[in-house]
Amino acid sequence: MQATALRLTAFGLDNLSLEAVEVPAPGPHDVLVELHAASLNYRDLMVALGWYNPKLEMPRVLGSDAAGTVTAVGSSVTRFKPGDRVTSLFFQEWRSGEIDAATHKSALGDPIDGVFTAARLFPEHGLIPTPGYLTDEEAATLPCAALTAWNALVEKGHLAAGETVLVQGTGGVSLFALQIAKLHGARVIVTSSSDDKLARARALGADETINYRTTPGWDAEVFRLTNKRGVDHVVEVGGAGTLPRSLKSVRVAGHIHVIGVLTGKGDGVDVTPVLGKSLSVHGIYVGSAAMFARMNAAFAANAVKPVIDRVFPLAQARDAFEHLQSGSHFGKIAISIRP
Repeated sequence: MQATALRLTAFGLDNLSLEAVEVPAPGPHDVLVELHAASLNYRDLMVALGWYNPKLEMPRVLGSDAAGTVTAVGSSVTRFKPGDRVTSLFFQEWRSGEIDAATHKSALGDPIDGVFTAARLFPEHGLIPTPGYLTDEEAATLPCAALTAWNALVEKGHLAAGETVLVQGTGGVSLFALQIAKLHGARVIVTSSSDDKLARARALGADETINYRTTPGWDAEVFRLTNKRGVDHVVEVGGAGTLPRSLKSVRVAGHIHVIGVLTGKGDGVDVTPVLGKSLSVHGIYVGSAAMFARMNAAFAANAVKPVIDRVFPLAQARDAFEHLQSGSHFGKIAISIRP
């Protein structure tokens, strides 16, 4: 069969095109899924612009996470049946345990074809059941952004009630981090350059907010808000441009979860505070299927709803990328793949 997919033929948003791609019939352990929705990640933008992997083989179907309905299964498949609602796993081959070098080779959208397509074949272990209370658009936001925040705070950080979390910005990962922190009884401080976004973050449960444009020394403000102790966790999405202040904002023996590079990669960071404060600095690269299952159970038990900024049809994918690139979004940007 054929399916309409968004493919990148050369680096640059001008080189995105909707094309018909062949979708093979399921093998014994495969599941054919009609995809209904996807979501955009900053990684997808980096891939499209050539910032992520300059050696990417093309053409390449883009997209890191999606949700839909099973339409056919292979003869040996036992976990799913036609009609089941499912969500894709970003790493198709990371089932449990620690990440390893081989895991990277199974990442959707680079190096293998992604999920911005009307239908796709997955291995049985490359999918997870969609929580019944979520729409496909909402479920499609979970595989990267939500799981990254969950891995950082819960799996790596062992977040406890009463701890304080510093969240940078109001993008997808950041708002999931806010929701997960509040779910665990933590206090949350959110930074942004927009007072409007900070007000919306407060409505979601943020305890304190800092406008880093009007308060450029936001690390000092974080220290003041924590009675000169520092926060227990920093969800670091900025990269080299924000990490030095994050190192000053965290308490002795605290945790910095390095997730993004929105401010660039930089030329180097002074590691003296890491040593002097005995910090735990974790690099977080999404998460495993086992982590995803634990997160979904927690979300379902508490009816956690993803925050979606806008939904674009697949035919307007370029507009969605440009909206993401503008930084004006609050939460996740979703893409509808329904006919």
